[in-house]
Order: sequence, then structure tokens, then C-alpha cells
Amino acid sequence: MERTTLDGTWTVEAVRGPAAADVASTPIEAVVPGVVHTDLLRAGLIPDPFDGDNEAATQWIGDTVWRWRRTFEWHAPAAERHDLVADGLDTLATIELNGIVVATTANQHRSYRFPVAHLLREGTNDLVVTFDAPVPAAERLSELHGGELPHVNHHPYNALRKNASNFGWDWGIDVATSGIWKSIGIESWSGARIASVRPLVDLDGTDGVLTAHVDVELAGSGGRFTQAIGSAPVTAAGGADTAGLEARVTLAPHRAAAGTAGSGTEPPVGTGGDTVVGSRRVEDGSATVRLVVPEVAVWWPRGEGDQPLYDVRVEVGDDVWSGRVGFRTVTLDTAADAGGAPFLLRVNDRPVMVRGANWIPDHAFLTEMTRERYHRRIDDAVDANMNLLRVWGGGIYESDDLYDRCDELGVLVWQDFLFACAAYAEEPWLRDEVEPEVREAVTRLSPHPSLVVWNGNNENLVAYAEWGWRASLVGRTWGNGYYRDLFPAVVAELDPTRPYTPGSPFSFDEYLTPNDERNGSVHIWDVWNRLDYRAYADWQPRFVAEFGFQGPPAWSTLTAVVHDEPLDPDGHEMLVHQKADQGNRKLADGMRGHLPEPASIEDWHFAAQLNQAHAIRFGMEWFRSRTPDNTGTVVWQLNDDWPVVSWALVDHAGIRKPVWYAVRQAYQPVLVTVQPGGSESSVLDVVVVNASGAAAEGQVDVARVSFDGTVLASGSFPVTVGTADATRVALPATLAAPEDPASEVLVVTGPLGRTVHDFAEVVDQALEPTPFTTAVEPTADGARVTVTATSYARDVSLFPDRVDAVARVDDGLVSLLPGESVTFTVTDAPGIDTGALTTREVLRHAGSLLR
Repeated sequence: MERTTLDGTWTVEAVRGPAAADVASTPIEAVVPGVVHTDLLRAGLIPDPFDGDNEAATQWIGDTVWRWRRTFEWHAPAAERHDLVADGLDTLATIELNGIVVATTANQHRSYRFPVAHLLREGTNDLVVTFDAPVPAAERLSELHGGELPHVNHHPYNALRKNASNFGWDWGIDVATSGIWKSIGIESWSGARIASVRPLVDLDGTDGVLTAHVDVELAGSGGRFTQAIGSAPVTAAGGADTAGLEARVTLAPHRAAAGTAGSGTEPPVGTGGDTVVGSRRVEDGSATVRLVVPEVAVWWPRGEGDQPLYDVRVEVGDDVWSGRVGFRTVTLDTAADAGGAPFLLRVNDRPVMVRGANWIPDHAFLTEMTRERYHRRIDDAVDANMNLLRVWGGGIYESDDLYDRCDELGVLVWQDFLFACAAYAEEPWLRDEVEPEVREAVTRLSPHPSLVVWNGNNENLVAYAEWGWRASLVGRTWGNGYYRDLFPAVVAELDPTRPYTPGSPFSFDEYLTPNDERNGSVHIWDVWNRLDYRAYADWQPRFVAEFGFQGPPAWSTLTAVVHDEPLDPDGHEMLVHQKADQGNRKLADGMRGHLPEPASIEDWHFAAQLNQAHAIRFGMEWFRSRTPDNTGTVVWQLNDDWPVVSWALVDHAGIRKPVWYAVRQAYQPVLVTVQPGGSESSVLDVVVVNASGAAAEGQVDVARVSFDGTVLASGSFPVTVGTADATRVALPATLAAPEDPASEVLVVTGPLGRTVHDFAEVVDQALEPTPFTTAVEPTADGARVTVTATSYARDVSLFPDRVDAVARVDDGLVSLLPGESVTFTVTDAPGIDTGALTTREVLRHAGSLLR
């Protein structure tokens, strides 16, 4: 296989659109892979869409037809076939080679391959790709096929197979892109080509079993066609046959290159450490090769064991495919029990208590994502004690960079099919794109051991049942056939090693609402939208697949794009960067009763961030305290795709918000939490939750302490907690009932950490305005700031980005008793103004909001 890349420099021009498109009516330089917005921005023809109100000023881009063009020199290699291969086109594309239409495409989520030998010519060739305007195209297709089907937000994104959030979301900017967003090139080959490989794994006792399904295309098959990866193999035609053709599979322990890290655990010698080889004849365009690895090194989720990986090499003729696998099994238990029905993942027959987050596209312009950026975001999840990411259905099937990193670190992946918050037509005009897309996604992602769940959609089933859709869908298809028939059939055919769920939320019973808290998975959105966050405690969910609470991004991230004078929560540009319906009103309502009314924009910013942290920690600890009845939580959301007020834990600039530190605390594998009493005689209980891979035991010490450090009462008790379990101990009244809630806390020290329980909300506490002293020491990379408490200091946090936007800090939301200290380490900011690090707006604590 010889590939002639066509990546690199192209030109792009506006063909047809609003008057504003005239600025690009003559060709400008374009970069492939890329999208038109980044090309226009690079050429200086548009302002930064993320800045100020430029989202509105650049809306015309999504209403414009765009044309990419490049010339290339062609001197045909000796080969039977020359195929134009496009890994990703966004979205409605017409491809022309030397003035002849090669094909039209209509799906961002799949790849395309077209034989073009008959169109190529020696010397200079001209390749043109023209993209229809996505916004009017979605509207046109909706009307053409019976009118708009229900959807959220303002564009009918459900009429296109395109990243739904690209049209805007309640956290996302509306920048409907066009472009050649993945690699494109010409592949020249003879004989046979490996069309796809599905290396499926299993365990048989201590042996690993690899079953490699190999689909092969023959050069002699001829004809003009497109083939989706994972579709039925293209068999021989025109006299071509597979006589003597074999698929050879080699399996060997993965060995990281010298000097590299994070490439998975290498299997030890003598433990599945030998190379295994097998082969089978190719018949009717496919072959299945089964290999057995004695004493295989087993892949585990993080916290449960190591992540050994094995390299797989497949050879057919002169073509080679390579990938990695990890040996493990996965099941999902949803069988009815006395309490309803669980949602319990088991990996290698061991229950996994999920501590996860929802993942959205990490950049509104997908081509700006790099391997390094993926690694940073996944490291954010790992450092917050997470063991699962849910790739949400309103985005994309992500880059292998994400799944590879999760394989290496033991982060489980729940993968939605890309159907979110909308009804989707099932007629051929859309279904003919959906099936090859899904087949390709399942095939491409099947090697990854981190992938443990396929999920049919996000909220479409509950929307049908509870959002008032049913009346408008009488006599129309809406996607149910995808979720109940097509998708489970494709998964059963191509990847029977993983469980499939029809949707999220889902109750696994036809006679229950999809969002029943006692059955399967739930999404909890009454909190945030309507209710105070303490209403989380009214829920008794078996598994929470979505819940969240908003907060603004870091100060430097926000003020880099919001320029209102004066800065105000309800300022024009501030509201451009707040996409949730009545979002800032909900932020204000959510603070009420918890925090004092902010006295300034600086206080509003800190209070909103602090309240987000308190809300999520409260919810997480409540849900986890119900272990093992509750088997997991997946917080909404880990990340942002632009600078915005949102539910994210980490903002678009990569700054960890206070809520990230709250999640890190609440997601400790062994969690000690104080909860309302579980019996009539108990006011407060200490609950020790164990989601680690081993039993936890030790002594728990409890003290009721005044803000000046005086111990008013104390006690201790031993605990032993099995894996995937929790132990609850009722506290005596001397500890559970404060004499003065405004000036006392409960300090609980358990086997692996400490928690401080506040008897009162910040607004009702007698917190000192300056409860600590500070010392600052400059370092080569920034500074160390040591804070020593003189009185109870609640949620001490340092915000060095207010001094230098690139500065980062290692800790946050630290509560200190008198005499205790914490040292914050500031990095990535050599020469930072150390004096500014202890000013009121930079070094904050909950008491600083009380004036």
C-alpha cells in the first residue's frame, strides 16, 4: 500500500452565500485537515469567533457554500488500484477530480473510498471539494422530508449526520463548520487490501483468547463504489479470486519505545509474554483467526490492577494492519432485583463502582485538537480519581488519541452512538448514512480495551416519553428503530464482547419511564433547572449518568473574551458566553441560602464557582453513600469546547475550576463522608465508601471542633469495608448535635483521608475575614504559597491565573483548622509577582464573601 498524501496547503473560497461571504470570494490559503473558520481566521478575514460577540458576526459562515481546491502532481506507481480516500468530510461534499464528479457525500462521521484510476492523469491534476452550506441544508432537508422533527436548540441538526453540538448547545458556540477535517490522499495497491480488522478478546480461565475478524478487498473487484469500514466485505469479481491468500495474525506483548511513558503496563516475561502467530485462508473476502495466549496478562480498570497491552499485526499479501488490545471481559448487570434494576458494570467479573464524567468535543473547531490536548484532558480525569469517561452522543466518535490514552491509563469509556436530544428519521435518506457510519464506528473502536459500553442515544427515549414529543410524531419515524433494532444488531454482529444499552437514561423495562430512579440509569436535571442542590438527597438512583451544576470559567479565561464595561453577570458579552436558558438567574437562585449576596463582580465570580463545587460535592457524596445500591455517577461535564459559563470541571483554557478539586475529593476511591442519619435514632452518620480494588480497614476518628480549634467532643471506631461496598456508623448526639452550628465543624479522619463537615451554610457561619497567615517563596517555575490557619478557614483556594493567565496551581478548596497549613505550588509562571498571590482576589476562602 502506497499513500500519496493530499494533506497540506489548499485554497478555499466562498461560492455562494450571504453578502458577508464576499470577503472570501477570491481564494485564500487553506490548511487540510482543517475547517473554514480557522482558515478565515488565519487569513485575517474574520475576528476570533470566541471573542466578545463575534459568534453573531460570523454566523454567515455556516450559511455559505465553500469550495476547496488543490493541484497535485501525479506519476502513477505500479499498482492495480488507485483510490481516493477521505477519512473525514464535513459534511455535504461534492468531490471533483479533473472536472469530473467523483462522488457526493453526506456524513461527517464516516470515511469514504473511491476508485479514481480512470480519472487521474500523468502530471498535474486538479482536485475540488465543494461543501454545501450546513445551516440552510439542514433546514432544506427537514422541510423536504416532512418538516422538522423535534430537537433542542435552534437549528435542525438532526437532519444531517454531522456533529450536533457544532450547531450550538446550552454550553456550546454556534459555529457550523465546513471542511476536509481529516486526512485525505490517494492509496495505490495491488492484489489484496485489508479493509477492516476486528480483534475481539475474551478470557478462558487464565488464557487470553483473540479472535481477529479480517475483511479483505481484492484489487480485481473493480467498479466504482464506496465502502464503509465494517460493512460486508467486497468479494472477488471479474475473475479475481483468493486462491492462496492467507490472513496471518501475530500477537506480542506491547513494548513501549525507549524514553516513552504512559504506553500501558508491559506483560511480565512468562505471563502471556510470548509471541503467538496464527493464520487462516481468506474465503469470500474474509478470514477469522483465533489465537490463545496461555497465562495472559489481564487488563484492568485503573485502581483495580494493571493495564497490560498486546500488539496485533495482521498481514494479507503485502498489506499490513497493526493495533493494540488488552485482554479483559465486560458485562453489564441490569437484571431486576428487590430494589428495581441495577446498572452494574463488571470487568473480569469484578464489580466496578463508576466514578466518571461526560466528555464533549474539547474544541469547537475539531481540527484544533492535538494528541497533547487529549492527553491533558484525560489526565484531568485521572487526577480527579475518575475511572470512566462517557463520550456523549451530541459530539463525534473521537480520535484514537482519546481511546489509546484511556487504554494506557485504565480509564473506561462509555461510547454513545451520535444521536442526541432529537428525533431522527429512519427513512432511507438518512438511514442509508446511519448504518455504514455505525458499522465503521464499531469496527474502528473495537480493539480498545477501555471501551466497555455501547449506548444508543442521549435522552431521545426519555424525550419521547416525557418531553411532549409524542403528539408531533404520530405517523412518523423518530429513531426508535435505530436504538431497538439496528444498533443492537450491528453490535451483536460486529462486537458481541461488549454490552449495548438502547439509551441514556434507560430503565431496562418497557413498562417504566426511561428515567426511573430505581431502575437502570438516570439523568438528574431538576436540580440546577428548578431545585436547590440539596434536593439531590431526594433521589435514590441506582446509577446517575448525568447530573451537573454550572459555574463560570477561570477569571483569566472569562475576561479574555468578555469585555463588558463594567463587567456584570448580565452584561451583553457575558450572556453571549452563557448559553443555558436563564443560566445566570439559575446561578443566582442556586446561591441563595448557601452564600451571601455577592458584593462585586469578583465576589460573584468566586461565589458562583464555589457554589458549583459545593453542589457537585454534595450530590456526589450523597449518591456514593448509597453504595452498593448506587453503582456509579457520571458528572456533567468534564470539559468545554470554548470559553463559557458552563457545567465543566475544567475550562477551555485547561484551568481546573474549584469544582474539579471538589470532585477529586468526592471521587476518592475510599471516601469518608458525613450524611443524614439512616435511622430514626440517628441524626448524622459517617459513611465509609470503598471503590478501591481491595478491602479497606482502619480506625475512624471523629471530633466536634470550634472555629478556634477547641475540641468539644470526640470519639473513634474501627471500620472494615469490603470492595464495592460501604459501611455506615451512626454518631452519638455529642458529636452529631452542635451547640453552635455557626461556629463548629465536625472533623472525620478515616483510613485514607479526612473530611470536614460544616454544620451550617457559609451565609450562616461566623467565619473570620482573615483566618490565616501567609508566606510566599519564589521558585524557578513560579512560587510556593503557604497558608497557616489562625481560625477555621473554609475552602481556601488560590487563583494564580488572575496574576498570570498561564499560571497553574496544584490544590484548592482546602479547609484548615487553627495551626494547620497548606502549601500551594504555582507552576508554569516563572517570575510571577509573588506579592500579588496573597491579595484578596487571588487568595480566596469562603469567609472572604462575608462582609
